Amino acid sequence: MGKLYASLTPALRSFVTRSPMFFVATAPLAADGRVNVSPKGGMDTFAVLDDTTVAYLDLIGSGAETIAHMRENGRITLMFCSFTARPKIVRLYGEGRCVFPDAPEWEGLVGHFGSHPIPRSVVVVSLDRIADSCGFTVPEMTLVRERDLQDKWGERKTQTQLEEYMRQKNSLSIDGLLARPHLD
Repeated sequence: MGKLYASLTPALRSFVTRSPMFFVATAPLAADGRVNVSPKGGMDTFAVLDDTTVAYLDLIGSGAETIAHMRENGRITLMFCSFTARPKIVRLYGEGRCVFPDAPEWEGLVGHFGSHPIPRSVVVVSLDRIADSCGFTVPEMTLVRERDLQDKWGERKTQTQLEEYMRQKNSLSIDGLLARPHLD
């Protein structure tokens, strides 16, 4: 049933890039720290950069757990599930880092994604474990449409309002870890 891969095969690349959503999991080093799992949507926000590197466009959100956890330890897992007739789960494990809009490599990375008014960072993940499993218990569902609510929210904000929002919501994780130090 499950299999390990040394790199992203053409079939795995196709599966993950066609997925309308995926999940991101991170955790702090502290034993009492909270594990974070975030659903990510938008088929134009994920990209395969090479056989062992992927990235996703991280949009401004109500928290910054992933950023804080990666700053502390880099550990990250991305999970893709098939909700169609053919079941499958793919997990991509690795070390992640955030590339922010003021970084020299930003322009080269952001071009892999669709245009969104509120990009916060590009999360780049160097994969060290690639695995699939059956997904036999994942329900079959139909995608109705992608939501554009986050983009519409961002379009109504000025740059100053977005920066203030990030200062309030994205500076620290819920466990108090530093997420966005340059927001002061």
